[in-house]
Amino acid sequence: MVKVGVLALQGGVIEHINMLNKISGVEAVEVKKAEQLAHIHGLIIPGGESTTIGKLMAKFNLKEPVIQYAKNGMPIWGTCAGMILLAKHIVNQDWSYLNLMDIYVRRNAYGSQLDSFISYQLIPKVSSEKLPLVFIRAPYIEKAEGDVEVLAELNGKIIAAEQKNLLATSFHPELTDNLSFHRYFVDKIIHNDTVKTG
Repeated sequence: MVKVGVLALQGGVIEHINMLNKISGVEAVEVKKAEQLAHIHGLIIPGGESTTIGKLMAKFNLKEPVIQYAKNGMPIWGTCAGMILLAKHIVNQDWSYLNLMDIYVRRNAYGSQLDSFISYQLIPKVSSEKLPLVFIRAPYIEKAEGDVEVLAELNGKIIAAEQKNLLATSFHPELTDNLSFHRYFVDKIIHNDTVKTG
């Protein structure tokens, strides 16, 4: 059984839980305490308010443990606000949150909630079919460095990338009925050398 945690401090937690529960062999776990990290194989940081999630991670002593588990190889996927939290660099801001991924992220790059939209795009590494990509007050990656692999771009801006055990998306796969990205993350966990599932 693959146990996938969803950081359950704020944001789109239940949507990720519901998607994970549709995948055979996966158990979804709401993560609210640092000690729970020892019992999961991968972690999703959901969309929401990155500032709020960052503050709550510090308040509940989750920030440093998550950083350590990430550096030790635990697969972590950040969607929207989660991508901002993973980034080492946030444009027009002189500090970052988890400081894990070699990306420069621009917040609210697509405008306000009224500017939300859906795009359909082929992301070959994730699916052989076009995927629905839901953007809500979404950030994008202005620049990727080091061994970051770009998975998808939209109008010249990076919207999905991964770096070793880390995955980041501007959009919200949990707000669609397409399981491709969640299956991709579960496969990433299963094939991770540091993870022993069973």
